[in-house]
Amino acid sequence: MNTSVLSKPKFRSGQKVEFIGGEGIIKNYRPQSGSWVYLLEMPMGLEPEMGRVGYETMIWLYEVDIYSPFNIVSHNKMLKS
Repeated sequence: MNTSVLSKPKFRSGQKVEFIGGEGIIKNYRPQSGSWVYLLEMPMGLEPEMGRVGYETMIWLYEVDIYSPFNIVSHNKMLKS
């Protein structure tokens, strides 16, 4: 019998986070493939000429693709090394 231990999530619902390409607010999260995936809602920009299609401002991202804007100094150090 194999038992795997999943670490607790780094982020919580309602938390503002950033990722390459934008920023958003965590709306939900769930375990997936030994990690966590998060549903982010990005702020809506100006409405395009063709109108809105639906939930184009929502995206699922893995925990490794997200960072907290309050921890940006350590994130930038990781990118430089």
